[in-house]
Amino acid sequence: MTDLPMPAPFGLPSDTGGKDMGVFMPMANGGWILSKNAPRLDGSYDYNRKVAIAAEAAGLDFIMAMAKFKGYGGEIRQWESSLDSVLMMAALAEATNRVKVWATIHTILQNPGVAAKMIATLDQISHGRAGLNLVTGSYKGEFAQFGAWPEGVDHDGRYDLAYEWIRAIKRLWSEDSVTSHGTYFTLEDATSWPKPSRQPFTVCAGTSGKGMQFTADEMHAIFLSGGDPVQLGEASRVAKETAAKQGRYMRTYSMMTIVFGETDAQAQATADHFRAGLDEGALNGMLRAYGFFDREQGGKENAFVEKARSTFMAPYVLGTPETVVDRLSELFEVSGTDGLMLIFPDYLTGMPLFGEEVLPKLRARFPGRIPEAAHG
Repeated sequence: MTDLPMPAPFGLPSDTGGKDMGVFMPMANGGWILSKNAPRLDGSYDYNRKVAIAAEAAGLDFIMAMAKFKGYGGEIRQWESSLDSVLMMAALAEATNRVKVWATIHTILQNPGVAAKMIATLDQISHGRAGLNLVTGSYKGEFAQFGAWPEGVDHDGRYDLAYEWIRAIKRLWSEDSVTSHGTYFTLEDATSWPKPSRQPFTVCAGTSGKGMQFTADEMHAIFLSGGDPVQLGEASRVAKETAAKQGRYMRTYSMMTIVFGETDAQAQATADHFRAGLDEGALNGMLRAYGFFDREQGGKENAFVEKARSTFMAPYVLGTPETVVDRLSELFEVSGTDGLMLIFPDYLTGMPLFGEEVLPKLRARFPGRIPEAAHG
């Protein structure tokens, strides 16, 4: 990999070459496992507050909540109940003192003037810990139910909209008055106060060609899909080099579900138990949301569907804490990514164990090596 620009400082381990470790908040019922046999997570604020406090106690670096407006159904009614991302993170900013608090906003749902003020408010509540996870919108049914799907705006068009959206927000965060006449948004002598204490951390999961270019141009980090270290490493390399061409450093993250057991066999048995309880209705609802349903198209099961049948909605690692340390170490060593966003079947039992027996060893294996992060 060619020499990369230095990262901007955000009070994260990756500022100086370490690994950022955070948690994907269970803000929708069912968590991240499509199984009738998984622990029943209700997605309530009370549960999420406990998770946020536990994440800070465990030594994690950030907490992040998605934004969801339509669930997948099935017997478990997966994700049919979900909290508002920004409101929840604002409350959790009050419940915590150190972890970064990153909220999600869909560009096709919120006017940039509204979004700029929401995140600036989160910045003030959190004393500079705010972050924005930008989502351009992928699942038509989720937004069409509100009459909010932009007909005639295709995948690349939604990124064109996102360019206008985030650039308007950045100007509102930093300029006294903004006038801008775009294809999707018009600002006329627009003002937004208060300003954030600094530009909030921004992240996106745009992994298509257009999405990665957008993320490289405008964001501080990207979420990459997949759990194979080699494939993840190639995606990370492309993302970082794309950003480097713009003179920018891009942090690369991925997601990982952690399933602990007293032995590796016990952890595998837990995963098998989840699989035995696969909720076909919830799986089918997820596939429809993604816009395809292979069994209705000749009965074929592609790799995505096959993976989803494990019931895990993200890559996963099974085993004792020692095995988890080794697997995650291999992932970082091979992929060169900057961090992980973690998921647990039961956050309040899994996360403390991760903080006690896994995180300290990962910190020791991957200390920061850059003397000082760049400014800006």
